[in-house]
Amino acid sequence: MNRLVRRGAAVAVGVVCLGGSAWAETPPESPVERGRALVNGIVACGNCHTPQGPNGPVAGRELAGGTPFVEEPFTAYASNITPDPETGVGRWTDEQLIAAIREGKRPDGGLIGPPMPFGFYRGLSDGDLRAIVAYLRSVPPVRHSVPKSEYRMALPAAYGPPVGSVAEVPRTDPVTYGAYMAGPLGHCMECHTPMLPDGRLDMTRMGAGGRNFTGPWGNAVSRNITQDKEHGLGGWTDAEIRKAITDGVRPDGNRLSPPMGYHYYKSMSDGELGALVAYLRTLPPTR
Repeated sequence: MNRLVRRGAAVAVGVVCLGGSAWAETPPESPVERGRALVNGIVACGNCHTPQGPNGPVAGRELAGGTPFVEEPFTAYASNITPDPETGVGRWTDEQLIAAIREGKRPDGGLIGPPMPFGFYRGLSDGDLRAIVAYLRSVPPVRHSVPKSEYRMALPAAYGPPVGSVAEVPRTDPVTYGAYMAGPLGHCMECHTPMLPDGRLDMTRMGAGGRNFTGPWGNAVSRNITQDKEHGLGGWTDAEIRKAITDGVRPDGNRLSPPMGYHYYKSMSDGELGALVAYLRTLPPTR
């Protein structure tokens, strides 16, 4: 998570109050460790970029790409983001990777299309983004060619103006940090917000769910995660929300289906989960 002091400090501790208890954690000691925690945790890059089987990520193919995403406006394939120089990102510079993640720009000037959540990734802090890049450099290269994505919609010239420096988000307020986790880091709203016919998210119904996701698991529909008591999480306890996020189990005992990334989210700390739940409690009831 975001530091309240620079990485170079011997010890850095973030503190946040959650229900009267203090959240105090020592961040990882290196950018690679921080990146590993993000990529294999709340950011869950492998949930799209690792080939998926009926029960989740395919072992031994971390971040090798190829997962198809079929929507009315596009048929997209997740890229190979391992350091393989031929089929992955091994020849990309750090700055090129940063531009690709934050702004959707390829080294050749082309634009990466959805479902890569650039609207959220533009808010990734400088430290977290460089940590992610550092970790991507460390994973084993996997040679795996991925089909070219096809778009039946017009892509914009850019997803916005160039992103400058983005400050770290302190953990002193759980709702603020939970919003950062659900937005730029975890991009929860990318799946849990309905899509308009032109491929944009309907942010007037943020968190209302209803998106269809087809894959090796069959067809899954994203849940309403607003505070609506009938269709959303308004009637769930905090513990029930945590269990759904980390174990993929609903209050009635039924299991959630991929692509819900509970395989990754279970590595989140109690403090992180508390902040995320605190933020979800602020979402107004929406159907």
